[in-house]
Parts: sequence; C-alpha cells; structure tokens
Amino acid sequence: MDTLQKAVDFFIRHRTTLSYSIVSLLTAASERVFSHVVFKCPCNSENLVYGYSFLLAPAFVLLLLGYMMNTRTWLLFTGICSPEKHPQYCSWRTWAHFCQLFVPMTAKASVAPLTWIAVALLGANFYECAASGSNMTAQLFCKNKGNYSQEQLYKMPCDEELAAAMSSVCLSFHAQSQLIGWFLIAVIMALALISTCVTHCCSPVSYLQFKFWKTYSRKEHKLFDIKAKERATKLAERNTNCFFEATDPAPFPTPSNEDWQKVSVSYTFNSQSQYYSVLHKYVNTNRGNDAEFQEEGQDLNVIEFVDEAQPSVSGL
Repeated sequence: MDTLQKAVDFFIRHRTTLSYSIVSLLTAASERVFSHVVFKCPCNSENLVYGYSFLLAPAFVLLLLGYMMNTRTWLLFTGICSPEKHPQYCSWRTWAHFCQLFVPMTAKASVAPLTWIAVALLGANFYECAASGSNMTAQLFCKNKGNYSQEQLYKMPCDEELAAAMSSVCLSFHAQSQLIGWFLIAVIMALALISTCVTHCCSPVSYLQFKFWKTYSRKEHKLFDIKAKERATKLAERNTNCFFEATDPAPFPTPSNEDWQKVSVSYTFNSQSQYYSVLHKYVNTNRGNDAEFQEEGQDLNVIEFVDEAQPSVSGL
C-alpha cells in the first residue's frame, strides 16, 4: 500500500512532465507506424507534395488537438464574442493579456507536433520523398547535378542502387533529414531551457512560496471539481424529485451568472496582494465586489508556470 501511495504521489508531483513524455512517446510510435505501413512514396513529380503532406499535415492536426485539449483555451474563448463582453475586449491591454496567455498555450500544444516532425526527420522517409521532388535539392546538395536528371531524382527513394550511386556526388537525403532533425531538437531544447530559466528568474515570489503556490493550485482545482459535482448532483436530485412528486422546490442557493463570470477570468499575480488564484481573490474581496478585485497584476509568466496543468475553475 505504501508503494502504491508513493507511486501516486510521484505521479501527482511530476504529472506535467509525465504527461508530456507519454504524449511524445505515443506521437513517436504513431509516426513510425505511418512511416512503415501507410506511407508509400509515388516516386514521380508528386513526391514533393506527398512527402511534405505526411511530414507537416499530421503535425498541424496534432497542434489543433493540443489547443482543443487545453482547458485554458476554452477559458479564454468561452463567451468572448457575447454582446455583453464586446466592449471590454476592445482595449489593447486586454488583447496584450490575451497574447501573453496564448503564447504559452501554443508552446504546450506544440509538444506533439514538434515530436512528430523531429521523429519523422530522424526517420527520413518523408523528407527523402519530398526532397527528391524538389528542383532546389540538386542545386543545394549536389556537386555536379548535370550527371543526373530530375527523373532520376524522383526515383531515388524507390531505388536503393540509384541512391547509392548518387550519394558519391550528392549529400544523401537521409543524411540531410537527420541533420535537420537533430538541429530542430537542439533548438527546441535550448528554447525550453531558456524559457524555464527566464520564468524562474522573473518570479516575484521565492522558491518555497512558489512550491506552496503550486500545491495550493492543485488542491483548489481538485476540491472545486469535487464540490461542483456534489452541488450539481444535489440540484439535479432536487429538481427530479420535485417533478415526480409534484412539489414546489426548496431554496437551493447557487452562484449567480455574475459570480461565475468573476471566477472564470484569467488570474494575474499582483505582488501587492497575496492571492494565489482568482477564486482566492474573489472570496477575500467581498465576493468580487470590492475595487481591489478589479485590479490587475502583471506577472502572467508565473501563473502559467504554477498553473501549467489546469486553471482552478476552468478544468470542469
């Protein structure tokens, strides 16, 4: 039992890293299946379009899925076009806030598509097919392109003997693909390290308070989810019982639409007020009626790092 509890605790502490790792592994496995089972290079003038379609189109689909699976996407976009909210979304400050939140969302959504592209480039099948259909390939990578025609380039992915013969004067497509793949991986890792360092360096809180904040964020989300399900179940039971028993309903207090709107906004940290979420701020400012509730913070990067898995309210 202790071992199981330790395993659960480990998963909770490192759930973001583990979830990204699982997504990356599944993406890599899917790419290998597509590369060896589905992909068949036509070895003609359609090589360029066909190869890049398999390289980039699945990555684009994975990017869209990443946005769809991120709860913060729906926190940002839900109700944004409603007539009641239209005036407040016209200010440059609001759109700057939106962009600051959208960039980290894009970085998280890009894990799977970048994994697909990197693994595909290391495998080289898609790039070999696409590069053989491009007129630029011979110009860039062949010393003496006059020895081989474009038709022969088209057939390289399907003819191992021709590919071996051309490798003496041309940098092989396989080598080109792997060089680009490793360069892409190095750039991604460097950007990830730099962004993490910048986030920690710019943090307005200490390391220990930062750990406390992360713990609070997880617990608040979990408890909010549990309480919301309990209240929804009780309300459904009351309404169902009243219908079948033909009785009038007893009073059942629930948050107003305005209250839901207040706790559904993105929280920005303000160093002058020690609140750890928009819900924390809401309950300590007279249910969001004090002027202090309207004050905005500036440290969005900290919020994104603390609350990287799920916002406190939007995860329902």
